[in-house]
Amino acid sequence: MSRTAELIAANAVREENPSDVEGYNELLTASVVDLVQRQQSLGIDIPNDGEYGHANVRHEHEWRVWEDTKLPEGKVIIPGIVSHATNVVEHPDLVADRIVRFADVVGRENVIASTDCGLGGRAHPQIAFAKLEALGEGARRATKRPW
Repeated sequence: MSRTAELIAANAVREENPSDVEGYNELLTASVVDLVQRQQSLGIDIPNDGEYGHANVRHEHEWRVWEDTKLPEGKVIIPGIVSHATNVVEHPDLVADRIVRFADVVGRENVIASTDCGLGGRAHPQIAFAKLEALGEGARRATKRPW
């Protein structure tokens, strides 16, 4: 597929002002969403391994892309809700908040909470297990909230 106008603009921003990381990331996100939607309209399915790094503090704001983007029928998102990048175990209420953010914009039936990347080899087994416990408890708390 040809490059979208957004991707061309993003690359121009990056070349003109390499320090404008935020502007570049916003344009790049818009470009990727447009490209994926175009591919899906042509019948090209995009495999996803579940690594949508929402729990990473540099990407946590990116759930907002779904405010302006309709999730294709029959598709789900699998956002990373707990992070591999820190040994701090997320509180279950924070996990629930993150899940609800996505559920509010794409529908609760279209969200499967996950880790933002594999925990094996990146976190001590006890920390990884505690993160998975927080993910499970946060999901339970999210489902008890009014919708």
